[in-house]
Amino acid sequence: MKAIDIIRNEHRALAAVLRALEATIADLRDGRRPPDFRLLAAMIDYIVRVPEEVHHPKEDGVFFPHIRAACPDAVPIIDELEHQHHRGREHVLQLAMSLIHFQAVGAAAQESFCAAAERYVAFSWTHIEMEERQLLPLLSDRLAPAAWAEIDAAFAANADPWRGTADEFERLFSRITALVPAPLGLGDRRSGLASRIT
Repeated sequence: MKAIDIIRNEHRALAAVLRALEATIADLRDGRRPPDFRLLAAMIDYIVRVPEEVHHPKEDGVFFPHIRAACPDAVPIIDELEHQHHRGREHVLQLAMSLIHFQAVGAAAQESFCAAAERYVAFSWTHIEMEERQLLPLLSDRLAPAAWAEIDAAFAANADPWRGTADEFERLFSRITALVPAPLGLGDRRSGLASRIT
């Protein structure tokens, strides 16, 4: 069941970006630092490219159909997760559009962007928790070996969420880490440097 490890690894990578986004929004709201549009754009780029373009399509196209066939009791969970994937795309679009508006308008649009970011973060934590706590524990012995082999092969083809193809995700993740201030990242803050987001 290598796919389960890959799914959890992708969740951890997204969780690191979500924590950094939460901290960045808190800093903006409290006036601790001015908006860093390079950082915000990098975070949204990662959100689009890893969960939306790599992670969710493999779940919808390969993982969930096998679960539907083998685990009838999991069908309501799958239905909700698929619905969340659809809503997640809407959240990401709203987040990206609110960032563009924030960049164009300035401080008058900051609260609208912060609210969109907080909605996305809360939505993502709910989604990750549902997969990790409700779906994955059901599956250890429910799918046939041939089904797991197909699922494992599909997820093994995913780019590593920490590295990506030709290390593009690693470069993007490193850019986020370099821009996020301590204690979550390596960016400049009066309290000094911090460890890498993990």
